[in-house]
Amino acid sequence: MAKKKSSAEKRHRQSEERRLRNKAVKSAVRTSVKKFVVLAQKKDPEAEAALREMTKKMDTAARKGIIKKNAAARKKSRMQKYFNATVKAAQ
Repeated sequence: MAKKKSSAEKRHRQSEERRLRNKAVKSAVRTSVKKFVVLAQKKDPEAEAALREMTKKMDTAARKGIIKKNAAARKKSRMQKYFNATVKAAQ
């Protein structure tokens, strides 16, 4: 428990800023995943670049502790398998 009201208010402000920052990063990761999936379904050559972008965003989020390291690794692995099955198979 905070000793003073002012310190409790400051912690609340800090946690709110962190929450919004984390929310923005998670949203960006989800957006990059959706972008990749759409391109992969179309078998678009841009899908490989989208996969790299998505991987970069997931790694950054995992490094910052916004998403767990193993969750990022699992999702990246699944997206790579999806890429290999759809885009690579079509080439």
